[in-house]
Amino acid sequence: MVTSTETLAAAVRNIPDFPKPGIQFKDITPILANPKLFEAAIHHLTAPYQPGDVDVIVGVDARGFIFAAAAALHLKAGFVPVRKKGKLPFDTHEESYDLEYGSNTVAIHTDAIHKGSRTLLIDDLLATGGTAVAALNLLNKLEANILEAAFLIELEFLNGRSLLGNVPVRSIISYS
Repeated sequence: MVTSTETLAAAVRNIPDFPKPGIQFKDITPILANPKLFEAAIHHLTAPYQPGDVDVIVGVDARGFIFAAAAALHLKAGFVPVRKKGKLPFDTHEESYDLEYGSNTVAIHTDAIHKGSRTLLIDDLLATGGTAVAALNLLNKLEANILEAAFLIELEFLNGRSLLGNVPVRSIISYS
């Protein structure tokens, strides 16, 4: 039996004023530390798909890597990282974005995804949408066939989903 989304939500720890005052950080390490919860998170993130449905799963630096890599193994798909600027060793496309508490730039290798590849974007958290929009823009530059953007947690009150355009969005745990 798969662990419920309510049980997963109960395991998320809220850390007030991290990394700066006013931010309520959602700590997922209790989920990662518990194999049953971690497996359930991967199950829920990949539930609409079977092996063969997805060619590549893209994970966003850094916590998105954890879920995306495990999901890629589960679905027998490739894994592609979207990393912070300067962390990838080959030719890259870059995209800048704003965060809830700052700004950043992410990059992807120019040859990471073949045109038309059925691609699933996975990240741990959807907040303001800046990181997800930047990652999706990178995937569009590579002409990926974006199936969906899936998130373990969504902070609905920040309206990040509204910035993702026509890409289907799914979240496992939501905070309104």
